Amino acid sequence: MTDTAPPRHSRKGLFIPFIVVGLVLAGWTGWWFYLADQVQTRLEARAEALRGDGWTVAYSDMSTTGWPFRARVEVPNLSVATPSGHAVAAPVLVAEANAYEPTRWVIVAPDGLTLTRAGKGKVAVGGDAIRASVSGLTQRFPNVAVELANARFTAHRDAEPFPISTARRIELYARPPEPVAADAAVATSEADDSVRVLFRLIDAEGRSGGPVEGLARNGRMTLQIEGVVEDASRLSGADTAGIFAAWTEAGGRFSDVRGEMSAGESRATLSSAVLSARPDGRLKGTVALSAVRPFPAIAGLAGSGSSAVDRVGAAGATAATAVTERLRRDEEPVSLTLVFRDGRTFLGPFALAPAPKLF
Repeated sequence: MTDTAPPRHSRKGLFIPFIVVGLVLAGWTGWWFYLADQVQTRLEARAEALRGDGWTVAYSDMSTTGWPFRARVEVPNLSVATPSGHAVAAPVLVAEANAYEPTRWVIVAPDGLTLTRAGKGKVAVGGDAIRASVSGLTQRFPNVAVELANARFTAHRDAEPFPISTARRIELYARPPEPVAADAAVATSEADDSVRVLFRLIDAEGRSGGPVEGLARNGRMTLQIEGVVEDASRLSGADTAGIFAAWTEAGGRFSDVRGEMSAGESRATLSSAVLSARPDGRLKGTVALSAVRPFPAIAGLAGSGSSAVDRVGAAGATAATAVTERLRRDEEPVSLTLVFRDGRTFLGPFALAPAPKLF
């Protein structure tokens, strides 16, 4: 009887998982390099298109890193200026997305920003965090969120003072609104060209002698306001008036505006069915206020050193508000109406200051 050797099993099967992993890695690496090239190519093409429209766009060498799971674009020494004179500059701007979800990006300015206000000069913006996120890039209007934490604003020597010096948080959110009309087709059509916007200014401190410091009576101001930007597709262009000019000329407006504000001891809720803008960019329309203890804020505004405040009108509004407030308990709301007309802000018959300016 002879011994037979046990059959040898092929070891080829041991290599199959490694081959599969290698193929997947090679395919993923190819996708990553394709994505990195597309991102950089499209950004450069967009910059060139803006230059063709009269913008100034400058930066040092753009680089893309982050393999294998991220796409990280770093743009050093970025400067973008519009034909209207507004500009933003950053020592470095970083944009990052997951390679498997390239429709959602997070943008960070780790070393702060410098804003240039047309005709008013530059202001340095710093803070613990300056970031934005953009998602839904396949939508007509993407979802946008901008956040500044513990923000600080410092006007350059030759610039006009900035209204606030610090803020615990500043937030801006924009997204397409959900259709709410009974007729879904009509609602969808209207929503397709609208953007809902929410702005928050939390614990802001005004500059010394400015209108915000006056309103808050050396305290802090918090503001939250939201509304719908109609005809949002017209927010484009690069003429000397900025992107709001074509929108305004075509009848663009804000609807369903509501919000709340606290400044020192004073508090108020606000609402407006419609606000629009004049050809010069100043808001026009009516805002209803339900205010608690408005007298300190209006008196502080009247006493501020701001050249923009109409001292005579503010003094008249202060006196009228004081009389109304004495007839109520401290926490009983007072109904007031702000009117933006002729480029001014009126409280009843009293002109307080210029109307807010969009461009």
